[in-house]
Amino acid sequence: MNLAGQVVLVTGAGRGIGAAIARAFAAEQATVAVNYLRNAEAARQVVEQCRAVGGDAFAVQADVTQRDAALALVEKVVAEAGRLDVLVNNAFRAYAFDPEQRVPFGELDWAGYRAQFDGSVGAAFHVCQAALPHFRRHARGSIVNIVSDLVENPVVPYHEYTTAKSALVGFSRNLASELGPLGVRVNCVAPGLVYPTEASASTRAPFRESLMAATPLRRLARPEDVAGPVLFLASPWSGFVTGQVLFADGGLVMR
Repeated sequence: MNLAGQVVLVTGAGRGIGAAIARAFAAEQATVAVNYLRNAEAARQVVEQCRAVGGDAFAVQADVTQRDAALALVEKVVAEAGRLDVLVNNAFRAYAFDPEQRVPFGELDWAGYRAQFDGSVGAAFHVCQAALPHFRRHARGSIVNIVSDLVENPVVPYHEYTTAKSALVGFSRNLASELGPLGVRVNCVAPGLVYPTEASASTRAPFRESLMAATPLRRLARPEDVAGPVLFLASPWSGFVTGQVLFADGGLVMR
């Protein structure tokens, strides 16, 4: 796969899964816009890593949960790189995956749900709206939204997080239906627990081990395991695929 000449925006790319996705696109000679929220140094390091593997990259700060910031982000990317071909919505509201410390439903408040919804669906909504005119101009484009296998198998009832990711699947499928005639494809990648990342640092070893034992491939996903499916869905190899959810969880969910 060679993506030379393609411009890719990855939100939340300063660390973890987003950084792995950025590096994977760069390794295929794409130009990658590394979006980050606060840690400029981490984003700078990802840019250097992208360049080291053969692509080009630049960092762009933005809080994608804010409409004006998302619009400014996309305009900066297009001004810097000249176009936009692929959008990967990876940014999400911070969440700790700790089964022992999760808040049960009876103790949750609606504000917690709203915060996760804004972080998942809201961020994707704002960036997709900002990117749409550029995709329409070229009559092509690919959007990949990162969700979770918890939408099919809530092995731990992380209510607000999983509900938000489920809504993002619905958002993606509606968008795929509407944008298909414009030549724009929209798909999702649904990883299982990805370790190590900042979000999974709170997941204790006994639970990780039980999850691995229940997974046919007998291990947890690494950030790089998510990048491959994203590249596939963004590339011409999946040119007739839209509205789909690709599970990357070692076979824990089979559909």
